[in-house]
Amino acid sequence: MRTRQLGPLSVPAMGLGCMGMTPIYGEPDEGECIATIHRAIELGATLIDTADMYGGGRNEELVGRALKGRRDQVTLATKFGNIRTPDGGRDVDGHPNYVPQACDASLKRLGVETIDLYYLHRVDPKVPIEDTVGAMARLVERGKVGHIGLSEAGAGTLRRAQATYPIAALQTEYSLWTRDVEAEILPTCRELGIGFVAYSPLGRGFLSGRITSQGALAENDRRREHPRFAPENLDRNLGLLATLSELATAKGCTPAQIALAWLLAQGEDVAPIPGTKRRGYLEENVRASDIRLDEHELQALAQAFPPGVTAGERYPAGQMRRVGI
Repeated sequence: MRTRQLGPLSVPAMGLGCMGMTPIYGEPDEGECIATIHRAIELGATLIDTADMYGGGRNEELVGRALKGRRDQVTLATKFGNIRTPDGGRDVDGHPNYVPQACDASLKRLGVETIDLYYLHRVDPKVPIEDTVGAMARLVERGKVGHIGLSEAGAGTLRRAQATYPIAALQTEYSLWTRDVEAEILPTCRELGIGFVAYSPLGRGFLSGRITSQGALAENDRRREHPRFAPENLDRNLGLLATLSELATAKGCTPAQIALAWLLAQGEDVAPIPGTKRRGYLEENVRASDIRLDEHELQALAQAFPPGVTAGERYPAGQMRRVGI
């Protein structure tokens, strides 16, 4: 597989997001999840991404079990900073004294000695980013972390963070139906030499064309809480898929593969991490790396999904307050 640069870190052009391997988008099968991670390694999609928030740590534990005997074959990324409050709510913790605690807990759950790429999952507005990044840098000095990154940070925060310690990557949502980053965030990453990891590159499955109603989602699927999947918004968003579907038919592939091929064409510094818990979808996603879209096809897709066209915010209100800080 082709590679991409995340600062000094070389990674495959496409990785694997593991969030859905714990009960977020319905109930996963652990055996199939582990087999999916093993298949990703076989196919070269070896940027494996998790976080301590996913499943309350269970996602990291699952990834750790999958990587036993295979640790040296992957670039392992995880994230910290999103926390649960005693009342069951959510908050962010970027205090310097929390950083090593979170890292040690992740290392234990993953069963590894070093995390290759360690992200601050969300910026803590109560703590100067210089303090959080400084604490993360000390993890690198101690050999517990190889490189550090941020997730969903604003351009100003990126600049301050980079001035404190080299940031290898920014991880932020990016896809045909979420193009906000093109205005300021992606140009800032490029100016500073920070790689870009695109999560939810298939719009949480929407761009696959398989979700045609909210009823297609399991009762415990968290997408039911997301505004873009509310019936009134989903009906409008389905109208965006015509060009994507037509191009997929013309090229003999799936809409998901076209959406990923479009994203891969946005720059050699963009590395998508489509999430899946099934080998079949993983294999479909990886094959997208072989699809080439010409300039006319890229423009047609961009025109079909102009920035801001999607109906509904990408997160519920409480979560939207924690992005772009």
